[in-house]
Amino acid sequence: MRGLHFAAGLALRLLLCVGTWTAFDARPIRGQGWAEKMFQQGVAHEFGVVPKGSQLLHRFPITNIYAVRMEITQIQPGCGCVSAVASKRFLEPRETGTIDVSMDAKRFDGPKSVGIRVTVGPEFVSSAELRVTANARGDLVFNPGRLVFGPQANGAEGGQTVVMEYAGAFPLEVREVVTNQVPVNATVKQLYREPGRVGYEVSAALKSDGPPGAFKDTIFLKTNDPTQPMVPLLVEGAIESSISITPQKLALGNVSTSDMLTRRVVVRGQKAFQILSVEGTGQGVELAGELSPTPSMTQTISLKIQLKNAGEFKRELKIRTSLQDAPLILPLDGSAAP
Repeated sequence: MRGLHFAAGLALRLLLCVGTWTAFDARPIRGQGWAEKMFQQGVAHEFGVVPKGSQLLHRFPITNIYAVRMEITQIQPGCGCVSAVASKRFLEPRETGTIDVSMDAKRFDGPKSVGIRVTVGPEFVSSAELRVTANARGDLVFNPGRLVFGPQANGAEGGQTVVMEYAGAFPLEVREVVTNQVPVNATVKQLYREPGRVGYEVSAALKSDGPPGAFKDTIFLKTNDPTQPMVPLLVEGAIESSISITPQKLALGNVSTSDMLTRRVVVRGQKAFQILSVEGTGQGVELAGELSPTPSMTQTISLKIQLKNAGEFKRELKIRTSLQDAPLILPLDGSAAP
């Protein structure tokens, strides 16, 4: 009876919600397994054969396909060698997040399969069982098991290394490092080779033009081993912007179309730089003075602003500097009355 009341309650909520998505699936309300339907790309991941000591990562996409807000209320890994976190605690209808599952291959030998129970609710409660599987081979070892960068400014010097050692009859060679979209430059060199043993060192540094923010992703070592042509290596870190802007947004408030506003924006860098241009001016937004040609760690931009048309005003200025290719974005908003 309880299951019947649950199904009827959720079905009624889905039917009463305005603007339900045509892709919403009403079938899961028949039982307690409806949360599994939120993992539309599958609930299992096979890491395959991995080096002993590897730190592994897989992100399971989770989409709220229902017409009510869902909360990820609990995540329970079935083994201490696995941890998992949700990228978002709450998911609005149609919203997608991820369950990020990490697996520590230094904590087991040989094949290992672990379940992770993900519970959603809180008004209507259901659980899905995720599963990750890996086979930690003892003849191939990473030390340490991942590359970790602390918070570091864009373009800063410094790198990290990992040593990979193999002991076996196969003449293993690592031929290149495939970084894909991970914001690092990486190289590999052979440290030694002797009968039955070989060692390689992987060196990596953050890209000078990497996007600011934290990252955690996998690069791959390409080998000549047909049984394991790509060996995964986890990389994580954070890139701090080499330049900042104050204020980050110009809120002009409610003004008259006859008002002439002046605003100042301060741009700071970790080394001396120039402001090359300010794009998006015109139609009531103009520079109040020339840009300084002298490199400095602090630059000031003065603006003259007159909202000539009544109503809402929104604009973005792009500030280009000599420190980075990507421009700084300065939003402006306000409203004007005659």
